[in-house]
Amino acid sequence: MVEAGALLGMALVAVGIVLTPGPNMVYLVSRSVTQGRRAGFISLLGVAAGFGVYLTAAVAGLATVFVLVPVLYTAVKLAGAAYLLWLAWRTLRPGGGSPFTPAPMPPERPRRLFTMGLVTNLLNPKIAILYVSLLPQFVQPQRGNVAMQSLLLGLTQISIAVLVNGLIVLTAGALAGFFARRPSWLRVQRWVMGSVLGALAVRIAADRSRAAVATP
Repeated sequence: MVEAGALLGMALVAVGIVLTPGPNMVYLVSRSVTQGRRAGFISLLGVAAGFGVYLTAAVAGLATVFVLVPVLYTAVKLAGAAYLLWLAWRTLRPGGGSPFTPAPMPPERPRRLFTMGLVTNLLNPKIAILYVSLLPQFVQPQRGNVAMQSLLLGLTQISIAVLVNGLIVLTAGALAGFFARRPSWLRVQRWVMGSVLGALAVRIAADRSRAAVATP
């Protein structure tokens, strides 16, 4: 039903998104370093649930709403770009932070960890933009059920995101220790991270296209 090229394209987009530092990465690294891998994986379950919420909305036709009311899409896009610019500034400013120099966090119970992971992902502008404007571009109505195509494409993204974020949880402590022993590498990482966030924000803000949604 879904063309192999569409699945591959969605997979590449998913890899690029998950490897770009953002709220999910910052939270998972901080939680894993300060409270351990178990807490990190519980938080990751919340993040995965957030992906599920976005996917459900996408399958239900959320992107269609943004096409019918383009001002809402523009507002979401500009708000997301502004948020990414703020993250870039916070990273690049003197004394700015890195996801691998996490701030201490007080221990939390599993339910709280799950909820914080869920909310962090739901408020992540990168994921909102992914499901509103990118996922629909891989849907091909001539190949059949549009909702099922959206579901399969979304599950591809979720699988990749959970796998990569799981590896981040497993290696968070080692990566934090590596950067702590090599401050020059940490500065490079900060500048790369901030530059990527800033470039992504500018590209999103400058994009004049509207969400492309296929209808059955």
